[in-house]
Amino acid sequence: MNLHQLNFHHLFYFWQVAKLGQLTQAAQQLHTSQSALSAQIRQLELRLGEDLFLREGRRLVLTDTGHLVLSYCDNIFGLGQEMLGRLEGRTAGILRLRIGSVATLSRNYLENWIRPILADPSVVLTLESGLLDGLLERLLQHQLDVVLANEAVPADAARRLHCWHLASQPVSVVGPKRIWDGQTLRVPTQLQGLDIVLPSHRHALRGQFDAICAAEGVTPRVRAEVDDMAMLRLIARDSGWLALLPDVVVQDELQAGHLQVVGQAPELKERFFAITTPHRHQNDGLEQLLPRRLPQPS
Repeated sequence: MNLHQLNFHHLFYFWQVAKLGQLTQAAQQLHTSQSALSAQIRQLELRLGEDLFLREGRRLVLTDTGHLVLSYCDNIFGLGQEMLGRLEGRTAGILRLRIGSVATLSRNYLENWIRPILADPSVVLTLESGLLDGLLERLLQHQLDVVLANEAVPADAARRLHCWHLASQPVSVVGPKRIWDGQTLRVPTQLQGLDIVLPSHRHALRGQFDAICAAEGVTPRVRAEVDDMAMLRLIARDSGWLALLPDVVVQDELQAGHLQVVGQAPELKERFFAITTPHRHQNDGLEQLLPRRLPQPS
């Protein structure tokens, strides 16, 4: 059977009966007769080639196939109700929030950002990561509600987006406390020849660091270049090398005393942005996380 042969009207009737377990109550809610409702469900069963209900006295009990079909109906019609709610500017029942984040973004920062809605039982989160261009394409196709990035999106008349500045956080050179306890370095002047792990050139922070090193004529010994912040965090913790990364990435290791800040440069900051479309529909979960002021379109 092809999808165009499936009668979604009959499928909706089945969904209502399956939830209520009785033809009588379902017929009343659907403003139709029991015989008409029963006939349409029977047509659906014939089309699918499977029984969906068994009768036990006055009750209708789902077959194994009926349970399977019901699980899909919950998704189909649940998403339909959610869509209508979003279009009408309301969010009744389950609220789905789809967040994309660039692969170079700190997972600690992402978790801190979504923390205000984690305790809300009505919110269902979808989190995915990838390259910025791919995530923005999905955002423009309404497959994501927001994209988190550590760089601003330049103005583009063909791709109008809103770029919200969320925060700026310090970036540090950190090292194992067992080696650097009580010691500090001037960044970048005292990094000459020292082993260090850096974000890859895909990360906006790397350009800032290379610029200040070039200005001072300093060349650290780069032992690794990493574009994933989770992996950079692990290498910073376990390698014994110095590492350049935002403090939020290693907040747990700094608090536990496994790592310590060895040096900072005031020019080095990581900035976090939330990117949305200018004509997005209301999403109460997202509204809790965005700044109250409107951004300038970019």
